[in-house]
Amino acid sequence: MTISISRNYFWEIFFEDEPSKQLYEPSDEFDILWQYPSQFGKGYCRDIQLREGLGLLISNYQLRDRLTIKVPERGGDFVAYDFWVSGSGEGRDVHTGKYLAGGAGQYLFSSGGTVPSQIGTSSTAQPHLAISVWMTQELFRSFAGNAQKEVSSSLQHLRQPTQELYQRLGTTTPVMQGLVQQILCCPYQGLTKRMYLESKTLELMTLLLEEELEAKEGRHNPTALKLNDIDRIHHARNILLENLDNPPSLIELAKQVGLNDRSLKQGFRRVFGTTAFGYLHDYRLEKARQLLNTSQMKVIEVADSIGFASRSYFTAAFKKKFGLSPKEYQMQQKKSV
Repeated sequence: MTISISRNYFWEIFFEDEPSKQLYEPSDEFDILWQYPSQFGKGYCRDIQLREGLGLLISNYQLRDRLTIKVPERGGDFVAYDFWVSGSGEGRDVHTGKYLAGGAGQYLFSSGGTVPSQIGTSSTAQPHLAISVWMTQELFRSFAGNAQKEVSSSLQHLRQPTQELYQRLGTTTPVMQGLVQQILCCPYQGLTKRMYLESKTLELMTLLLEEELEAKEGRHNPTALKLNDIDRIHHARNILLENLDNPPSLIELAKQVGLNDRSLKQGFRRVFGTTAFGYLHDYRLEKARQLLNTSQMKVIEVADSIGFASRSYFTAAFKKKFGLSPKEYQMQQKKSV
């Protein structure tokens, strides 16, 4: 299955097998829903124009077949980012052949020069859920706070449209993850929805820019972890996520990855911004949200599948994180389909 993409930074989708079929339904004047035809899979992409020069794309789908995406060359007048909640994205520069891939728990921050034509792929292995945001250079510079609209010297690499494309792949922090979830679970409509989503996308941009400043100004933690230790900590996270219903203890986990429990505990917080089991708790709830959104499982079945022995505790934890009980959230999603 192949689609072609145009429309500034985001998607105007044309399915080559059905080039004449309209695949979108406007939910607001600024919010267009592109629904995947049932023969290709299920899900949608929402293209939301927040203001002039600022856009948001929410992708939420699961395909029956591997998807190939053709992206035409586009100008470099943008600053953009992508956050993957589940699934993955993989792109190939058709001129250089270079691959850049990201997946769940990661983001890609981009800026600068002309983006060459690309061919991207999306797998059918699991549901794909991601947000993408773009901002024009004009809007980006308007936040500088001076008449010349000049950003600080540490961020000059983000606002030179003639330079080569700048991209940085990073790990989503818990704070970033929380903002992404607030965007996905926006409780408002109309004017308030637009204002709410704009504020959250700008807050995410703020966090990414702060990371850029830390890197350019040398404000990294002097006690930074060794690359080998970071690999072990990522391995520990993968072990936790592979054993949602019966995770090992911290001591057992440390032994499996070749660290002592203190190093694992401290390192996990440095890498992911939370404890190992705090990360696991948030991941379980996010997994529950995805299951409630994309499957026909009952609430108790979802709770069991992600390792919550107590339904009442699961309900309380889910409501604390997402503002709705699991049942309320599931019913809301069914109404929106």
